Amino acid sequence: MKKIFIAATKQNDGKTTVSLGLICNFQQRFKKVGFIKPIGQRYLEEDGLKIDEDSILIEEVCRIGIKSSLKDMSPIAVEKGFTEKYISRPNKSLITRQINESFRRICRGQELVVIEGTGHAGVGSVFDHSNATVSKLLGSKVIIVSSGGVGRPIDEIVLNKALFDKEGVKVLGVIINKVLPEKFDKINDMVRKGLQWKGIDVLGVIPFNPSLSYPTVKQILEETNFQLLCGGDFLESYISKVIVGAMRPSNALRYMVDDSLLITPGDSDEMVKAALSCYRDSDKDRLKLSGLVISGGMMPEKEMMSLLEEAKIPVLLASLDTYTVSSLIHDLTVKIRPENTAKINMAVKLVKDYVDLNKILKGM
Repeated sequence: MKKIFIAATKQNDGKTTVSLGLICNFQQRFKKVGFIKPIGQRYLEEDGLKIDEDSILIEEVCRIGIKSSLKDMSPIAVEKGFTEKYISRPNKSLITRQINESFRRICRGQELVVIEGTGHAGVGSVFDHSNATVSKLLGSKVIIVSSGGVGRPIDEIVLNKALFDKEGVKVLGVIINKVLPEKFDKINDMVRKGLQWKGIDVLGVIPFNPSLSYPTVKQILEETNFQLLCGGDFLESYISKVIVGAMRPSNALRYMVDDSLLITPGDSDEMVKAALSCYRDSDKDRLKLSGLVISGGMMPEKEMMSLLEEAKIPVLLASLDTYTVSSLIHDLTVKIRPENTAKINMAVKLVKDYVDLNKILKGM
């Protein structure tokens, strides 16, 4: 059975995107492909169990398991207080046993298993199960994912590889993700040369596709305590740009593009009216706005509320000030969800087009 561990140099480098793309492409070559994320830090409640959200994504999109195997796909969920409890009463053997038992069940009948790590190589060291340790435990070679650039990715890859080397784990190669298209040719050439000198194979260089990082209004609503005022039927709208309405309406409109989210205080009626008069060049019946967040906890007046309901966009009310609202939205971690079909298709195509799948399979 073939197996590969997907690590990264830091959070949000694109491990899940790469894992999803690899699995979907490998399913074209193998009848049985499995998945496990031994340690997860972002989990959802599923049938009373704490399951890492990436495991739920892979199961629902790739249909590689059944509901009864979901917990095995996500054996350790690092819930609030987990680390403190472990430091107070460490039990390394229990975590090891849970991971090993789940991995053994996941592997039954599989031809290939993709293992997704969490964060950089050292994440999990605090409870004696770093990514480097877990990859050794499962006897898997590693692919390191890093985001675009030249100097920083090479520095971070070498640093992370040192931890895997220390555990005696073979790094099969690296995938450089999120490379700006206008710099793609240069970075593709430079990172390959730079890492070749370090004895590290580059398995792929993937251009940045901004749509993969677009959140939906629904995600903002779910990950904040904002209140939905209207437009609940349009929550799946993507957001390509966030505009803070802290200027004259005429100036704000200059920055508005299709699928914008406007954040503005509840007493800025002129700003809201100006935004509601701004339509797309490609569709004169559709607003450029994907949504509106009213800050300061000020409910719109009745007349304004009627206009917002007619606009057919989601409108959220936040009790926080405008700056704090914009900071919260900016800091959101955007993850691909099972319902994001366009993002999923794009991730699969990017891996197919820019990653050397044959080299990965040959090296496993």
